[in-house]
This record gives sequence, structure tokens and C-alpha cells, in this order.
Amino acid sequence: MDTLSVVLGLFIFIECLNVILLYKVPGSTRGNAVGVFKAYAKAKADPELSILVDYLVNWVAGTKLIFIVLLIGIIITGSPATKVFSVIALIFSIATFFSRLFPIIKKMEAGGGLTINGYSTTLAIMIASFIAVFALAVVVYLIGYFRT
Repeated sequence: MDTLSVVLGLFIFIECLNVILLYKVPGSTRGNAVGVFKAYAKAKADPELSILVDYLVNWVAGTKLIFIVLLIGIIITGSPATKVFSVIALIFSIATFFSRLFPIIKKMEAGGGLTINGYSTTLAIMIASFIAVFALAVVVYLIGYFRT
């Protein structure tokens, strides 16, 4: 199995764990579950907001499932070029966290809206690590590809 397939496989595994959390225990503070947001508990107390939050959480989980299945298909049937461009696409799409979501979560954290102090920094490090691992995998793969 090539480097890109291994890295994609590990990403799939992590995302599967996130989907399980979102579907089964969305109030958890682990992974991508939403228990880290104080507003989640407040929303659960209001029936109208609760159903909206449930819908959005399940929508995110379903979207993650779409990516998981697509990535599995790419690992199984994708050409080397497809795998390279898929990983590059993941790098760019994951990087949007820093322009869109990170400022929001920093603002929530500064306003006391998170149950875990330092969560935004931990999340940013985790996401930057994903990007770095994906970038390194592309470089390693391309070096191996051009050596042969």
C-alpha cells in the first residue's frame, strides 16, 4: 500500500470515530462531538433549538460519511494522480478551518463559551497536524514516484 493510501486510511479511521461520536454521543467533549460548546447544553433545553442542533449535528456527520466513502473509493480504485490530487484537495479544504472556523471558536472561547479552556488552540494544532501529515505524505509519495 502506498504512502497516500496509508495516510488516507488513517484519516478515514479518525473520521469514522468522529461520525460515531456525532451520531451516538453528540454531547461528548471528545473528537468532533459538540459537548465542548456551552451553547449545546443551552440549546438542548429549548425544544425548538434542540431539534435544529440535532439536525445540524446529523448533517455534519452525514457529510463526513460522504467524504469517508469517497476516500475509500479513491484508495481502492484511484490512480496515483487521483490520490495525489485528492490529498491536495483535503489540504486546501481542511485549511479553510483557519479562515472561517478558527476565528469563531477563538471568539467563543474568549467569551467563555467553551467547556474546555485552550480547546481552540488544541483544535488548531490538531488540524495543522493533519495538513502537515498530508503535505509530507504527498512529498514522500512524489519523491518515490520520481525516483522510479
